[in-house]
Amino acid sequence: MSNEASSLNWSDTNVVKKFPAPRASRLGTPAARINPSPAAPVTTWTSLNRLAAENKIGAPHRLSGTPVATYAVGSANGTMVLEIGSRDATWNGTEIQLGFAPEFIDDQIFVHGLDLQKNLEPLMSGSPLTFGNRVIVIDPGHGGVNVGTHSVLDGRFEKEFTLDWAKRLAPLLEQEGWRVFLTRTSDVYVTNADRVVFAEAHHADVFISLHFNTTPDRDKKPGGLETYCITPTGMPSTLTRGYPDIWSQIFPNNAYDAQNLQLAVRVHSALLRATDLEDRGVCHSRFDTVLRGQNRPAILIEGGFMSNPHEARLIENPEFRQKLAEALATALK
Repeated sequence: MSNEASSLNWSDTNVVKKFPAPRASRLGTPAARINPSPAAPVTTWTSLNRLAAENKIGAPHRLSGTPVATYAVGSANGTMVLEIGSRDATWNGTEIQLGFAPEFIDDQIFVHGLDLQKNLEPLMSGSPLTFGNRVIVIDPGHGGVNVGTHSVLDGRFEKEFTLDWAKRLAPLLEQEGWRVFLTRTSDVYVTNADRVVFAEAHHADVFISLHFNTTPDRDKKPGGLETYCITPTGMPSTLTRGYPDIWSQIFPNNAYDAQNLQLAVRVHSALLRATDLEDRGVCHSRFDTVLRGQNRPAILIEGGFMSNPHEARLIENPEFRQKLAEALATALK
């Protein structure tokens, strides 16, 4: 926790007493693990025009022809905007990353079957996301010797700010009827595996990991919000960070691909509205080990770049972290 004075009168002591530390003696017996079985890979492409004719979605209509052909596809839930030849798409104005670029063939828009199944259908026609018993595990990224990245302004560590964000979020979620558990409540090291076990032991309905971002090339100073969920099997990841991206891998959390996306879009959109930061999109990755073993909807949020001077200044401001917490709590009402 920062030693800086907060105009919000934040009390660290009260929150620490509410949440058990993630020690082995308190974990109990993990919940039963879902063991996904291999399925035949989806390799087909589907015509959205034909799908629309079958009344599953609205008919695609062209928005623009330059610099790329752009089409909108609507449903009762909202509007998806697709760019031909690009993996970039938007859902109700929020950027999402597809697995494969749509193609235009014989005057029809074709999307990969996996994108239809894992990206379009959950948002356009999927059932509303529900939260069961409303038990949530909030995971303040890093801790102890795992300091995370550092501020370009003064070298302060990511681990400090993720913990403060989590502690601000917890009572807000409790006010909305959630039972909240933090994977750490102080500056201690917790392995990613223990964070997964912690969520299992507390029978969490939702898992959210809080982080702040950086870039190796700090001269470019990128900024903005990113939200990650596990990459569906058979699909390339949005980001690999140099890790192997084996499309055929199946992780326990892949059982929640649709719910992961719905949760990520809901949270990401709320954070964008609250902060006015750049939208870097809802993305997929396989290297986030804290997500792969989860047996529940699970996402990882990058709440701004500590390598960007403007955003580092925001992140170090307690009022900005409170704004992040309030936006996330609003998304989970």
